[in-house]
Order: sequence, then structure tokens, then C-alpha cells
Amino acid sequence: MARKANPQTRDNLMEAAFGLVRRQGLSATSVDEICAAAGVSKGAFFHHFKSKEELAAAAAEHWSAVTEAFFETAPYHQPADPLARLLGYIDFRREMMSGEIAEFTCFVGTMAQEAWATSPPVAAATWDSMRRHGERLVPDIEAAMAAHGLSGGAAGGWSAQSLAQHIVAVTQGAFILAKASGDAGPARESLDHLRRYICQLFEPAA
Repeated sequence: MARKANPQTRDNLMEAAFGLVRRQGLSATSVDEICAAAGVSKGAFFHHFKSKEELAAAAAEHWSAVTEAFFETAPYHQPADPLARLLGYIDFRREMMSGEIAEFTCFVGTMAQEAWATSPPVAAATWDSMRRHGERLVPDIEAAMAAHGLSGGAAGGWSAQSLAQHIVAVTQGAFILAKASGDAGPARESLDHLRRYICQLFEPAA
């Protein structure tokens, strides 16, 4: 009888990819390196995935599940004021931008930069992950808009959805600055500007 696949092996392979891809990129990461980092055989890899591309797309989905659970329990959810929660999210992301760059940058963002024109499945999976993350900010933005009388024309043509996407865009861009400069400082400064911008959006109506 064929042996049953171990679901933990699949997760281990995807989580091994998290660290490797964030350190050196998807193209430079080989199946052999992923297997070595996960502590599994190459045969086990191909039992779960037909190719590195299939692993990358599946890992983007797994990244979403892991990070969603992490952010769900973050302390910025505690304030009663929705604007405080939104600003708390920015502060939380800024606080995470310390230490090794590969440890705080985004796995799906790294892959999107490489695969957007070469691998439609990976590109689609990275977009889905970033879109989902942004959508989790929308309820707090909508609540803050309602609390500050920003709806319809009062919002100046922007929406909760567009602001959420902007927050994701600035955060991903900050990661690029950190990688390019080799320094987390420019990334944190970008989040500082984002925080000031969000305050300006809401303060006139406050």
C-alpha cells in the first residue's frame, strides 16, 4: 500500500520557502535548498508539489493563513476607537521593521516582484494574499469614516477599499526601500509618513 502523505511535510516545505525566498528571492531558491531547509527528501517534495512554481503558489496561500492568524491577535485591535486601531496597525507594522531585513519583509511581496510577468499562477496567488490582507483593514477604515463623518462626497473621492490598498502599497514599497538600502530606517520613515497622511485624512472632519 502507498504511504499516506504527511500534511506536516507539506507545511514544512512551504515554511522553509518563506525564509529562503525572503533572503535570496524565488529564482535563486532551488528545490534542493527548500528540501534541505525543511529536512525532507526531494522525493517527498515531489509527492506534494509538481514544481517549485506550484509550491510557490501554495506557499502564498499558506503565508496568508499564517499571517492572518498572527495579525488577528495583535494588540492594535484593542482600542475602542476605529481610527486608533488603524493607526495602531501602522505603528505595529513599523515596530516590526527591525532586525534582519529578510525576517520582516514580505514573502508574497518578494515573489510578486519576480513573478508578475513570468508566472501567472504565482502572481495571482501573491495578489490574492495582499488583497486579503488589505481587506482586513477595511472594516476599521469604514468605521473610522463613519465616526468622523467621512462618507460620500465628504471623503473626497476616496474609499475604505482604496485606502486599504494604499496602506498595503506603502508597506510593500517600504520593504523594497529596506532591501535596496540595506537599512530598515527608510522603511520606518515611509510608515511615519503614512501615519501622518492618515491623520490628515481624518483630522479635518474630527
